[in-house]
Amino acid sequence: MKKLFLGLAASLVLCAAAFGEDVQIRSDRPDSYRVTEGDTLWDISGKFLENPWMWPEIWQVNPQIDNPHLIYPGDVISLVYLDGKPRLAIERGKPTTKMSPGVEKLSPKIRYQPVAAAIPAIPLDAINSFLTGSRIVMPDEYNNAAYVLAGEDGRLISGAGDYLYARGEIDPSVPVYGIYRKGKSFKDPETGEFLGYQALDVGAVRVAAIEGDIATMDVTRTTQEILIEDRLLPSADRSVASTFYPKAPEKEINGVIMTVEGGVTQVGRMNVVAINRGQRDALQAGDILAIMKAGKVVRDRVTGKPVKLPDERAGLLMVFRIFEKMSFGIVLDATRPLAINDRVINP
Repeated sequence: MKKLFLGLAASLVLCAAAFGEDVQIRSDRPDSYRVTEGDTLWDISGKFLENPWMWPEIWQVNPQIDNPHLIYPGDVISLVYLDGKPRLAIERGKPTTKMSPGVEKLSPKIRYQPVAAAIPAIPLDAINSFLTGSRIVMPDEYNNAAYVLAGEDGRLISGAGDYLYARGEIDPSVPVYGIYRKGKSFKDPETGEFLGYQALDVGAVRVAAIEGDIATMDVTRTTQEILIEDRLLPSADRSVASTFYPKAPEKEINGVIMTVEGGVTQVGRMNVVAINRGQRDALQAGDILAIMKAGKVVRDRVTGKPVKLPDERAGLLMVFRIFEKMSFGIVLDATRPLAINDRVINP
C-alpha cells in the first residue's frame, strides 16, 4: 500500500508539472487540523488548498513514522513553510472515540495502526454499491458469456440459498461468478459511436461442479431474482475501491456527461455519472475533472442570429471506474445545478 501511494503521488507531481499548475493555498485555511472519524482526504485537502488534487505537491513526508502517506483519525495536519514554500506536515495523534454530541474521548495512543483504519480519499459508501452493481460490456462479451440454463427443481426464478445450472464456458479456476442482466446501452453523444451495454448486477454464484459445458452453481447473493438467460461473468476485482487517490489526468481530456445514475437529469454532489472518455483516452481511476456548465444559446438582437454563451465552471468529479471507451465518476463538488451534456475537462 505504501508503495502504491508513493507511486501515485509521484505521478501526480509529474502531471502537475506537465500542465504547469501551481498550488493555491486557501486564504481561510487553518494553521492545523485534527483528523476525525468520517473525514476524507478530499475534505481535508480542501480545507488547505483551492485545488485539492494538488495535495501531494506540498505533502511533507516524515520518514520517522509508519505509512507517512496514510492519515488516521487523531492525526494533526499542519501548514508549515520550508525554504519559503508551503508544506503540509503530519503528526501522529491519539485516535478519538465518538461519544455523545459535544463530547470527545481521547483513546490511549498506540504505536501501530492498520492500513485499513486510514481515512479514505472520498466517501467510499457513495460508490461501493455501484462498484458491485454495474459494469460495461461489449455485445460479444455479453452474448458469448455462460448463461443461466435452469433453476433448482426446474424453477424459472432463483434466489440466495438455491442452486442453479449454467451452460457455457466456465473457468474452474474462477470459483465465484457474478450474475448480470443486460441494461441500457451507451452511445457517444458527440460521435454516435456505440460504447457498450450496462450489465446490471443480479447476484453471485459459486461453482459447485462442472460436467461438460454445464455447471452446477450455488447462489450466494442476490440483489433481485435470478432469471433464465441471465449471464455469468467473472467477478470483477473491487480492490481498487480502497486505493483511490485524487489526481490530475496525465493527458488533456475533453468529454461530456452522458447519464446520471438514478434515472434523473439534474446532477448534484455525490451523484454518479457516466462520461464518454475511458482507458483509450488515458483516463485513470482517481483522475479529477472539472465540470463545465454548457452555455445557453441566445439570440443576438443586433445580428438577429443565435449565439452560444461560454461554458462556465460548475463543479468537479472524480473518475472511479474506467472502461475502454467510457467511465463512471462521482461528483465531488457542484456550485450550481449540473445536467447531462455538461462538459468535463482537465481541472
